[in-house]
Amino acid sequence: MKRNNRILRMVLAALFLALAYVLPFLTGQIPEIGSMLCPLHIPVLLCGFICGWPWGLAVGIIAPLFRSVTLGMPPFFPTALCMAFELAAYGAVAGWMHRALPRKKPYIYLSLLTAMVAGRLVWGAAMFTCMGLSGSSFTLSAFLAGAFFNAVPGIVVQILLIPVLVMALDNPKVLRLREG
Repeated sequence: MKRNNRILRMVLAALFLALAYVLPFLTGQIPEIGSMLCPLHIPVLLCGFICGWPWGLAVGIIAPLFRSVTLGMPPFFPTALCMAFELAAYGAVAGWMHRALPRKKPYIYLSLLTAMVAGRLVWGAAMFTCMGLSGSSFTLSAFLAGAFFNAVPGIVVQILLIPVLVMALDNPKVLRLREG
């Protein structure tokens, strides 16, 4: 049974990675807010919740780097590199908290919000480091704009969509995936 769960997690993680690869193509069709919807965040957060923190972390690292290397978007330095740290934090924190806390609605929201804040803080630290290494600066206003103000549509979508999907997919009747 454990082997089947591991294989199921691997397959689901690959599915979430594929979604992270193609979802920006769909949201990119809405030029005004496409990138503001944060399309890579959704599959990575779901992967952390559904597959667990190690898979969420791995998909979070791989997704932006893979898109950058194969498509040139996002640009590798500093964008994709910093996004890899950010998304890894999203997947890891969401998965770890979802496993540690009761699987009830308020805790799903708590896990999601904590992962979203942690990921944005990690992104800010990564951007600060990368920009400093390149001789540029990364100001508090640039952090607030990139992490929060420009991301409001994506934050709203994540808060509305992810808990509903987690509750649906976390149902033992839907996926026979339990820790153990």
